[in-house]
Amino acid sequence: MIVRPATLADLNACLVLEHGTLTDHVWQMKVDHVWPMKVDEVEAQVTVAFQTVRLPRRMRVDYPRSLDQLTENWQQGEGFLVAEVDNEVRGYVDVLAQPWHRTAWVANMAVDREHRRQGLGTALMRHARQWVQSQGLNAILVEATTKNYPALCFYRKLGFEFCGFNDHYYANQDIALFFVHTLR
Repeated sequence: MIVRPATLADLNACLVLEHGTLTDHVWQMKVDHVWPMKVDEVEAQVTVAFQTVRLPRRMRVDYPRSLDQLTENWQQGEGFLVAEVDNEVRGYVDVLAQPWHRTAWVANMAVDREHRRQGLGTALMRHARQWVQSQGLNAILVEATTKNYPALCFYRKLGFEFCGFNDHYYANQDIALFFVHTLR
């Protein structure tokens, strides 16, 4: 396997990779509101919890964003890397620098279905981390839907920590979970 910066010719290979996944677990969100007893009090307590739930059957999870942005991101000349196996692109990571807060954002990432769980994603993230450090940044942010349990497990395995959510983040109104990995 070779991890290298993507070329323009690699973009078509990235677009045709299988971006969706199958899962039999999700992170279910539970929100509890505790309203004040007095009418004139405006403070309230909101508790949000996520719980792993096993689904009754396996479900398909589509990639939550449009891939139209890949070409524009590649043109920015930032951290767009591909994993090549046997001279074919089998995965990629698209990392954008956000220097104003010394963070990088993984905008897109995919490993073709038949090559998952073989170390390509880990290698891509390792090289992305090196790129992020070379830019003088000190953290990497990733996001995934609550339905993409394989991605959630992958990020947590790599040391990413939950740092927030947005319950209307994607066009299809799926919940986005955000994770950060602070670089030392």
